[in-house]
Amino acid sequence: MSARGRRLLLWGIIGVVLVLDVVTKAIAERALAPRGVPHEVIGEWLRLTLVYNTGAAFGISLGVYSRWLFLALAIIALIILGRLYRQTPDHDRFRIASIALVCAGAVGNVIDRIRHPMGVVDFIDIGIGAHRWPTFNVADMAVSVGAFMLAWSLWAEDRARGRTAAASVSGSAERA
Repeated sequence: MSARGRRLLLWGIIGVVLVLDVVTKAIAERALAPRGVPHEVIGEWLRLTLVYNTGAAFGISLGVYSRWLFLALAIIALIILGRLYRQTPDHDRFRIASIALVCAGAVGNVIDRIRHPMGVVDFIDIGIGAHRWPTFNVADMAVSVGAFMLAWSLWAEDRARGRTAAASVSGSAERA
């Protein structure tokens, strides 16, 4: 893949995810008010419920400064992801896509942290009865899927590096 193709893949994914995130959050805020009232989509299993999350994933909160601390952490994560992107080989589309997903999700939630003093807009509510997953949004899905893909990619690269090193040691031993 060319450098141009690499940039198109990264920015294309970021653009699509960001548009989906911003649009779905805007629709959720208009259509699901008042907040906290569940709207069943697929029975009780999938509901749309407008909530504002001042903390991080799974309702993690650091008190009154959560908004600014998680904003700063997201910016630091974006800087690290930028470095990782620059180190990624041009042919590694899987890793580029995973980085793009995590970046898009992080930026989507950063936009909310800046825009909303109430917190990040969450609205996808899945579960059964009282057993519910924490409410989330498109950006959260992108971060989760992208982080899983990135971990997989880094694990596979580490494993391949280990096999190459083992083969090299084995080859050296056979020649001796």
